[in-house]
Amino acid sequence: MQSVRANLIKFFTQLPIFLQVLLNSCLFLIGITLSFLLIKETWFIFSYVAFVTEDERDYYLFTEELLTFFLYFEFIALIIKYFDSHFHFPLRYLIYIGITAIVRLIIVEHDAPINAFWWALAILILIISLLLTNLRILKRDY
Repeated sequence: MQSVRANLIKFFTQLPIFLQVLLNSCLFLIGITLSFLLIKETWFIFSYVAFVTEDERDYYLFTEELLTFFLYFEFIALIIKYFDSHFHFPLRYLIYIGITAIVRLIIVEHDAPINAFWWALAILILIISLLLTNLRILKRDY
């Protein structure tokens, strides 16, 4: 009975370590994949600006790709910040990503004005939440 209990205690103390290693490994692989996609997106933007003629340009497509570039960039920055801050995701980075994703959505799906209004309201809520999370930093600076 005593050895079963000792084995259970050993298992449950090593389980969080295993899960942390698994999480870190998966985030590292996601970071590598996102870096590859960021390079691919950078090449698309460069080739679009350099090689597409004025008559063939679609500015909505270019803006969509540019915002997708920033989403990749923000997710990579979030993963870097996760490892720099000792395995913690800062809330403000998630809010930045949410704002960028909604702006991209408004630009791409701008057909229904009421949807654009609700998405803009969502951005306002995210900005207010960002202000509230940074209120402590603002008070410290003054």
